[in-house]
Amino acid sequence: MQSPDDNAPNGTETSNKGLFGRYEIDPAFYDEMFSPDGAPYAHCRALWEALDGMSPDELLKMQSQVELSFLHDGITFSVAGENRTLERIIPIDCLPRVLNLEEWNHIETGLTQRLRALNLFLQDIYNEARILKDGVIPADMILGCPQYRPEMRNIGLPQGVHVSVCGTDLVRDNSGFKVLEDNLRVPSGVSYMLANRKAVKSNLRSLFRQYSVRSIEHYGALLRQTLSELSPRDTEDPCVVLLTPGVYNSAFYEHVFLAREMGIEIVQGPDLLVHNGFVYMRTTDGLKRVDVIYRRVDDIYIDPLTFLPDSQLGVPGLFHAFRLGNVAIANAPGTGVADDKSVYAYVPDIVRYYLSEEPVLPNVETYLCRNPGDLEYTLDNLDKLVVKMVGESGGYGMLVGPHATAEERDRYARHLRDDPANYIAQPTLDLSRMPCLTPEGAAPRHVDLRPFVLQGRDINIVPGAFCRVALTPGSLVVNSSQGGGGKDLWVVGV
Repeated sequence: MQSPDDNAPNGTETSNKGLFGRYEIDPAFYDEMFSPDGAPYAHCRALWEALDGMSPDELLKMQSQVELSFLHDGITFSVAGENRTLERIIPIDCLPRVLNLEEWNHIETGLTQRLRALNLFLQDIYNEARILKDGVIPADMILGCPQYRPEMRNIGLPQGVHVSVCGTDLVRDNSGFKVLEDNLRVPSGVSYMLANRKAVKSNLRSLFRQYSVRSIEHYGALLRQTLSELSPRDTEDPCVVLLTPGVYNSAFYEHVFLAREMGIEIVQGPDLLVHNGFVYMRTTDGLKRVDVIYRRVDDIYIDPLTFLPDSQLGVPGLFHAFRLGNVAIANAPGTGVADDKSVYAYVPDIVRYYLSEEPVLPNVETYLCRNPGDLEYTLDNLDKLVVKMVGESGGYGMLVGPHATAEERDRYARHLRDDPANYIAQPTLDLSRMPCLTPEGAAPRHVDLRPFVLQGRDINIVPGAFCRVALTPGSLVVNSSQGGGGKDLWVVGV
């Protein structure tokens, strides 16, 4: 468990003297459990009462059992160190985050709208490119993006869907929910969503039933159905496989987990071959035709004949079979252009352009350093901004200005001037906070949310998410690779 936040700002204390006796509410941050006057929200009251009724020993035992569940199930992620890669059990906090149906329905409506627009955008830029011709987005930003794949031009896709699996990061401040970023290439974390639920539910069964928490356990079946709907063959049971880079990938645990949840084979490049424009899987009974590949391998590695010639992870000829329409790949190559952090700034315009609707979920205010005015503003305000590299993820390549030293900001400024188009800047976010268990009781920690959106013939979202939490006191960085952990998210009908 984590240490208490000794530097927490003074604010309203909850009236409760049990678990939450030392919990402080800072009005600068939206609190996910308590209103500004210290009273629990209506949909959180049952959780507050149940946790308050538990003794310190019971709470510590519950946290220990939740952690043991992750240890026994081998729920890990990899962190790259200076000399080696470390395999770690992902931290988990046993106190769930609760959303009511009104909040969830708002999120679901906004994410459905956003993925529809992004798929239309990808279909357009690889075909007619109307949005570029109309000047809505600078053409050089798209055509010069490292994730843009000219090989994808004029390819017809099943259902017209480029992105079948999307993990969108949401944050909340005092003004409401906002989209922090879209993860469209090989989004990860859904296994942690399911594992968090399993571990926490088993320790709060009575409360879970009392709340009638919405189920997420059908995610594997829903993902299998979504992928099957992409099959180029009209068959009741298409062959779907999960393509993994192998055991040394940081998300390999998740690959195995999802393949098991869907009841499909997990394969590596050498397990597949292309013959006469079709993809086959090697089995003990001979070759079996593959219809859909759920790839957890980056674009440039999937086919050495089309992309990176020395890739050992892909399948020679795979892209040719894909272009012929003989196999579906989810997510399709080239989707990364739509989650580039510079393109992110234009997603509200993308929604308006394709759907003629106002975005339900707004973006975080973003400065594009490729624009001279935005660059100067960023350089003048590095101590107040978060600056990110447009192609990085996982918290890497990022400067959190208020927490950086003057030397770190000066060094980052030199990189900014050398390659401004490679950076965006955003205000330091007042991420909402949620109680986490510490040895001294509940303490506030910053959280975000990653729901998972599926699109086949229709768009589906299970009522849950990987709730990420910055376990370090005062930290705003929730990424597991940077010291963050996870919580279970309960969507309740209260």
